[in-house]
Amino acid sequence: MAYADVDLRKIRYFMAVADELNFGRAAERLHIAQPVLSRQIQALEKELNAELFTRDKRRTALTAAGKQLVVDAELLLAGAEALRRRVAQAARAADTFTVGFMPGLTVTGPVRALGRAHPGLTVDVLRTGWADQVAVLHDGRADIGYVRLPVDPAGLEMRPLFSERRGVLLPADHRLAGEESLHIADLADEHLLQHPDAVPEWSRVAAEMREPRQVASSTAERTVEEKLEHVATGRGISILPESTAMYYQRPDVVYVPILDIPPNEVALAWLSARRDPLIAEFAALATKMS
Repeated sequence: MAYADVDLRKIRYFMAVADELNFGRAAERLHIAQPVLSRQIQALEKELNAELFTRDKRRTALTAAGKQLVVDAELLLAGAEALRRRVAQAARAADTFTVGFMPGLTVTGPVRALGRAHPGLTVDVLRTGWADQVAVLHDGRADIGYVRLPVDPAGLEMRPLFSERRGVLLPADHRLAGEESLHIADLADEHLLQHPDAVPEWSRVAAEMREPRQVASSTAERTVEEKLEHVATGRGISILPESTAMYYQRPDVVYVPILDIPPNEVALAWLSARRDPLIAEFAALATKMS
């Protein structure tokens, strides 16, 4: 659904009400008077020719049109924010270049080399995670990124760099902590502290042997450091590339290689629509130094 000539401010007001399902709380959150908010929502409904909320003395609820607008508004606002970031990126492109990188990956060599080649250029770095390693490229926070596959390749140019084996992080007192290596089936009964899509091999063996335990999104989206805390306290396991596990070594957590799963592939990624020569220069440096 496309909305022509819609005021983004009204859309933001709508989203606040949709989140709170209470005009008073939404107005307080937006720091505006409730009558002003009500008039803005009414104006938005008139523009869209659709009722977005039903209201009575007890509750506020989204209509079918309102529920659809929530879906489309999230995309619209995200696109507007990405546009803002890309314009800002273009404005600062002359003096700043930002490299995204996943935990465990070292980018110092090519970052320093690019900086030496361009003394007036600030080469910055941005730590990313499983959930945002591609998003930072699309919304302009990073010019280029070291990504761990798989990622959605839509709109991206990618250059393979290297691969590395994966293993499991276990609490030091775990029954398998003393093993030199493991097979993925050895871990089928464990609680995985990351999204199953990140380790499809585990999901398959867990499904074959027993009903796999569901991973809460609040756990799956945690940082590496937070996952390590959960591993150390015996709340589950995490399967990571070797470089990440070695980077975050600690005495109460043990890393054991897994023999029968594919290695993790690391690649460079950037927006295919961009033609910045600094991107090509950095990619050449990174490829040479990997």
